[in-house]
Amino acid sequence: MMFLRILCVLFASVIPGCALDREAFTFTNYDLTVRVEPEQQRLGARGKITLRNDSPSPQKDITLQVSSTLDWKSIQAAGKPVQFVTHEYTSDIDHTGALSEAIVTLPHEVPPKGTIELTIGYEGVIPLNVTRLTRVGVPEDKARHIDWDQISKSFTAVRGIGYALWYPAGTESANLSEGNSVAETEARWAARFATTTMSLLFESTSEAPIFFTGTPNSDVVGTQPGINKVSAFSVANPGVSVPTFVIADYQKLAANDLITIQYLPGQEAAAKEYAEVAANIDPLAPIGHGSGGLQILGLPDPDAASFVSEGMLLCPFKSPMTNDAVLDIVYAKARHLVSSPRPWIQDGLAHYAQAAFIADNAGRQAALDYLNAHRSPMVEAEKIKPGEEASHSLINASDDLYLQTKAMDVWWMLRDMLGDHPLGFLLDYHPSEDHDAAYMQRLIEKQTHRDLQWFFDDWVYRDRGLPDFRVDSVYPRPLVDGGYMVTISIENLGNAGAEVPIILRTQSEEIIKRLEVHAKSKAAIRVQTASIPVEVVVNDGSVPESDVSNNVFKVPQPDAAK
Repeated sequence: MMFLRILCVLFASVIPGCALDREAFTFTNYDLTVRVEPEQQRLGARGKITLRNDSPSPQKDITLQVSSTLDWKSIQAAGKPVQFVTHEYTSDIDHTGALSEAIVTLPHEVPPKGTIELTIGYEGVIPLNVTRLTRVGVPEDKARHIDWDQISKSFTAVRGIGYALWYPAGTESANLSEGNSVAETEARWAARFATTTMSLLFESTSEAPIFFTGTPNSDVVGTQPGINKVSAFSVANPGVSVPTFVIADYQKLAANDLITIQYLPGQEAAAKEYAEVAANIDPLAPIGHGSGGLQILGLPDPDAASFVSEGMLLCPFKSPMTNDAVLDIVYAKARHLVSSPRPWIQDGLAHYAQAAFIADNAGRQAALDYLNAHRSPMVEAEKIKPGEEASHSLINASDDLYLQTKAMDVWWMLRDMLGDHPLGFLLDYHPSEDHDAAYMQRLIEKQTHRDLQWFFDDWVYRDRGLPDFRVDSVYPRPLVDGGYMVTISIENLGNAGAEVPIILRTQSEEIIKRLEVHAKSKAAIRVQTASIPVEVVVNDGSVPESDVSNNVFKVPQPDAAK
């Protein structure tokens, strides 16, 4: 009889979970003490979290998730234990490919926009684990270079959601074998997490220093009996930067007042090279130096994938440095300079900085080649269904790769439209004042005195696809004093407009002009040349297009025999 009663309880607990809205609640605040024991690969967390019901209906059930190698120990509301059932939930937002999920039944419903505070406790181990990658066919040796998160005696580095979920979250299942499922799930979480606050007190049994993506609170850093290191950190915007902690026996090398290199034994020579390069890179120069310093921390695996979070670049130190390593530093420094609750601004500008760096050092064509090499995923993503223009826009994009690529192109197009040094308006950008989507547009228009509403409508606020330019006609008219006045008509067959370069070539010269061509329309420009034109090309690769096969127009030449 007792066995039947237990089955009934479990059955009643699991059935609601099947219809559970795992993303109903937004985690608005974390106040946790995190104890790390590197020798045992263990992590334990205790503290409080605050959640807000952002669904349209009252909720009595809450989902709390951490990595599958961690176990839920206690959950309380208003000082009293609440009923919860735990199980393993398959999801690739964690390196193990699964989550330890607690389905919590609250004593009362939480109304829409209502909040609840829970006191929680969980603990377990975080070893190196590449299950989610190997089960989709990635060889284990390569997978270890990607999912390197672990707690260990020699080196500890643990990233958050999307890597190793060491703090509570609540998301629907995501699978690497299902297209962009993981990226979309992470991006939805980041959007909901954008205004969350996080206060963490780290206790470590290791004597090695603790590094974290947030801002350290120096007044509570110290030692306690039985605990070798206590460090407190706060994170203002954990949605944009994945909360990450590192514990390792680093040696410190200052590149300058704003950059510090932290290297492991045997990395000193390479670290000096990184310090020299990093000190001389100045992306987004007009906006100054940002707040605080950037830490560049060496990874022990020389082939590990680099990672950037708030104030931190984790990367392998190699000598000589590769081009990719230099671009990682450009990205990290640029991202550190501009903090924004909007990923299309913070990440987009950081990726744009990489292209701008290439242009400054290897020329414009090299930068255009770089832009084009990253466009395939975006072009595929732009094949949207009618009616999805707003939900798929940059301000609402849920696909991280799509967002980063398109945002990079948007900033590059703005660079071309506004001149070689268009970023002065960023001096007036204040994240705390960015309360509506048009805030950045207004800053740019104020400095440039240009109406950019059409551009932001087509590229940022809505996703109307990509332009498709073609040369409609080229009409050269001889001038009395010699030479020709050439009238060029450009048609845009696409649903998004752009200011596009027009390249006119003759036997002796090449002339480049710019022309604003709105969606589903034509525009014309007149160019004076010394000789008859031979060819007209619309777009030099600076504007992403759905079809570039129709961009070249060969101008018919007069019959020499006549």
